[in-house]
Amino acid sequence: MRTRGFTLIEILIAMAIFAMLGLASTALLSKVIDSDEISSEKFARLQQLQRFMLIIERDVQQAMPRAVRMEGQQNSIVMRGGEETDDSDAGGLAFVRGGWHNPKLALPRSTLQGVAYRLRENKLERLNTVYVDSVLGTEPKVREILDNVTNFTVEFNTGGSETGEAAWHDNYIG
Repeated sequence: MRTRGFTLIEILIAMAIFAMLGLASTALLSKVIDSDEISSEKFARLQQLQRFMLIIERDVQQAMPRAVRMEGQQNSIVMRGGEETDDSDAGGLAFVRGGWHNPKLALPRSTLQGVAYRLRENKLERLNTVYVDSVLGTEPKVREILDNVTNFTVEFNTGGSETGEAAWHDNYIG
């Protein structure tokens, strides 16, 4: 008995099926690669946001009730925030924090540090000063923490209102 091979139609159908499987696999692989790139971008953004939250949390936990002398003049403001704080395009926050490590007082500065956060040109920046009281001619160090930020709002709970509920404000000087 003679064995028969595949007919031309059967071979063409098999090739068409394998071609469709190849196209589907290529499309699936392309989508997986695109998803991986998007996930990597989102993960990097999440890491930046978590780093910012860690930095601002650490600073706020170390906040000190210390007023900053402005140009040698006494000042009673220990914390300020809201619109136009440190030339911010949106909300901002400024205060003095402690806990700045100075081993054996080897550096000519205290363990206190002036800190401010502001939004400028869609970049969230942290400003810090070496000396708490402003020294003429010294500018704060500016470090960009986040980019592509459209708004930065800090709200302050200033205690209970007349109704006994918490009173939240966008601006604060105190």
